[in-house]
Amino acid sequence: MTLFQRARSAEQREVRRRAILDTAAAMLAEMTVAEVTLNELSRRVGLAKSNVLRYFESREAVLLDLLGSEWQEWLAALAGELDDAVDPSAPVAVRGDQLAAVLATSLNNRPVLCDLVSAQAAVLERNVSPQVAATYKRATMAGLMDLGALLRGHLGELSDHDAPRLAAAAMVTVGALWPQCQPSAAMLTAYEADPSLAALRLDFEPALREFLEVFISGTLARAAER
Repeated sequence: MTLFQRARSAEQREVRRRAILDTAAAMLAEMTVAEVTLNELSRRVGLAKSNVLRYFESREAVLLDLLGSEWQEWLAALAGELDDAVDPSAPVAVRGDQLAAVLATSLNNRPVLCDLVSAQAAVLERNVSPQVAATYKRATMAGLMDLGALLRGHLGELSDHDAPRLAAAAMVTVGALWPQCQPSAAMLTAYEADPSLAALRLDFEPALREFLEVFISGTLARAAER
């Protein structure tokens, strides 16, 4: 736990704000979004809860800001991952499948990002002011455009219109699929007791890859018809 003196300069305030976000990120390496509390975050960062709320209006605002940071870090890493794995000389169908595989593996390796995305609409957007919500949504729109540009860079057959739509579909799928792939202890016991239920247990990376392959091929097919 870090003990802070009162922040008096803009630089000191930014250091404290960054410490709050870094502490939240460290907590998410140990627990789910649902388990992160403002009390525990305050304790770990070494601030009274009222002081944390000077920098972020709620627990959800902290996590939305962290989601934005995680997203930007992911996009920076994804650019190199796509360059390494997608063969620019391959047929469009092959490139589409390669792109789906990279996205699925990359996201599977970032459980904190996936957990935050899955909690975004149902949890994180429910306890913030209109100002915070609007700022976050503007950043989300920009982030989806950036992801769409990355996708189109390796799949030039996508139009400027289709690429961000495909990016949005991918992230909505992540948000819906991630919690389905994190079964509770009770569900794990049920699966073990009745093997016939095993088909209902999803593995995140292959399931996401299959969804993305369908989305990409479908988007390309519709684009070819226009």
